[in-house]
Amino acid sequence: MKTKINMDAVYMASSNVVVREVEGEMIIIPFSFGVDDTENEPYFLNATGKVIWQRLNRRKKLKDIVKNIAAEFKTPVKVIEKDVVGFVENLLIKNMLVKVSKT
Repeated sequence: MKTKINMDAVYMASSNVVVREVEGEMIIIPFSFGVDDTENEPYFLNATGKVIWQRLNRRKKLKDIVKNIAAEFKTPVKVIEKDVVGFVENLLIKNMLVKVSKT
């Protein structure tokens, strides 16, 4: 199921997750009560996911996060936007992210 991503919205971690960094690896641990155990499995972030995740929790609009990452890594905005949107869609579906505002 595709989720419509609003580039002017702010997304951040759901209150139903715990995030830990262990030996340089970022792990998102969901905790949902009354659901299948497969929905509570840890989610391991790769280097790209870690960069995106850290910026999401700064309460910035998604479009600003994309511009920032593109500038920092000297990568075209469209490439970064595709990665960020895919990442956010995936974590929204898993209820690990929530949309907190939009303009």
